[in-house]
Amino acid sequence: MRARPILVLSALVAVLLTATACTANPAPPAPTPEVSMSDATQDLLVAAASGDADAVRAALDAGAAIEARGDGGMTALVAATKGNQVDAARVLIEAGADVNAKDDIQDSAYLYAGARGHDEILRLTLESGADLTSTNRFGGTALIPASERGLLSTVEILLEAGVDPNHVNNLNWTALHEAIVLGDGSSRYFEVVRALLDGGADIGIPDGDGVLPVDLARSRGYDAIVAELER
Repeated sequence: MRARPILVLSALVAVLLTATACTANPAPPAPTPEVSMSDATQDLLVAAASGDADAVRAALDAGAAIEARGDGGMTALVAATKGNQVDAARVLIEAGADVNAKDDIQDSAYLYAGARGHDEILRLTLESGADLTSTNRFGGTALIPASERGLLSTVEILLEAGVDPNHVNNLNWTALHEAIVLGDGSSRYFEVVRALLDGGADIGIPDGDGVLPVDLARSRGYDAIVAELER
């Protein structure tokens, strides 16, 4: 007489257990657009570094994240700039890439282009909101490493844009100090010194040891630069 209720109860428990199992192990969701977005972003970073402007456009059209970070924290624009990939950089900048975004070692497209004399990309960054007060990992503006490397055309571009010629970096050097201390006194560095002076460089700013630019040049035997500083 009591077997029937027990059978009914057992059947009910079985149904509940089956329902619980289905809820605990739902079917996997269908792929979302985010998967293809990730693929597009990866394609963008690769295309930017290799300078494939058409592939950069295609990746952006496919929804790539333009400010995504790759190796070393580089955005696609920073990667393109470090390879001096002008066409790829242009496509990215025209698409709205941030010219001031920095990687893990504090290089932005603007700062790196200025430091390495990538003048075409530098002009593009300046036309697109480059922060002239932005500094690198040494606390220097783009003008300081450009002067250090004797990049006359780059120095002239930066001075014309309005970069402060008297900014002092973490080594207590201005662009003028670096052109003398880290230069070789050749005609190329003479022209850089002249450009800095014409751009407003202050010859009265000493280095961290209290030494003036003219004395730094004199101690190295850079007579032409000494004469220009005394002019």
